[in-house]
Amino acid sequence: MLNKPDKAKGKRDDAHHEQIVKRGGKRHEHDEHGGAWKVAFADFCLALMCLFLVLWLMAARQQELIQEVMRAPGGSLMDEGQGVMPETMGGPRGSLIAREPMPRQTGSAKPGNNDVDVPDPTDKQHVDRTRYESPSDLQALSRVLARMSEEAGLANNMQAVVTPYGLRVMLHDTEGQGMFARGSAMLSERFRKLLRNLGPLFAQMENQMLIVGHTDSLQYADRSHSAFSNWTLSSNRAMAARTQLQEGGMPARSILQVVGMADRAPLDTRDAAAGINRRIELLILTSQQAGLVSSMFGMPTDQVALADGVTVTSPDTDALRALRSQLTDTKGRAPVTQ
Repeated sequence: MLNKPDKAKGKRDDAHHEQIVKRGGKRHEHDEHGGAWKVAFADFCLALMCLFLVLWLMAARQQELIQEVMRAPGGSLMDEGQGVMPETMGGPRGSLIAREPMPRQTGSAKPGNNDVDVPDPTDKQHVDRTRYESPSDLQALSRVLARMSEEAGLANNMQAVVTPYGLRVMLHDTEGQGMFARGSAMLSERFRKLLRNLGPLFAQMENQMLIVGHTDSLQYADRSHSAFSNWTLSSNRAMAARTQLQEGGMPARSILQVVGMADRAPLDTRDAAAGINRRIELLILTSQQAGLVSSMFGMPTDQVALADGVTVTSPDTDALRALRSQLTDTKGRAPVTQ
């Protein structure tokens, strides 16, 4: 009699156990992990997509940089003083994407394009006169240029000095703002815009100018005579400034000479790498000084005014030939030719 309740209880337990097993159904091996593998796979795909996006941006920016450098006269990818890629290829602390805005080509772009900064011909800086000769005239012009540089956010990057030759305008680097990408003739966006805004102003003037490029004293790793050097860099930068001035509307007749002086005329002689030594100078000449520069490289028969009432005329070809025929060595041998 005592065993009967136990047997009934055992049967009830077995039935309850079977009921629980049926409710669970058939289990699979992957059920132990749930959906965690799906989340991990989605994260992996997202990271892979981000990697490809970064690589695509780097390739596009690299191609744009190469095209911009090679469009410049004598463009080079050599870095100033180091012989490597330009510094703007990477940002600080190893970032592979440059943080500086890339220069944009504007010569062949259509008006209305958002990437184009075409000077508005109706928005010009007017000057009081077309010819600047006296120191007071040049000083007034320097104030106009100072105001324009301030509006462009480059007030600390411009200095203007009145000299006996004309107005010397120096556009130089500072510690926080550079005119060009290091080691190349690629202009910064602000400097490019300033030069283009200066174009219409110079178009109203009759004065001619010299454009002179300067670099700091840091040397390139390859110092062979045919290698890219500060001479090439300063010349390329001066030519790039000329291009932007003319793109802004300055006529070709306003430019008398484009010169690269490398590191031969530093403003800060104590610091070879000082930013102020990296500069572009616009020497706006008086008419007399422009005439002297022109005559220096002109025909030998041109007359040059050395002072009031005093002129010098170089001998012509026939006179030089007659002079050479009279030059003989001390032993009476054949005439000396030069």
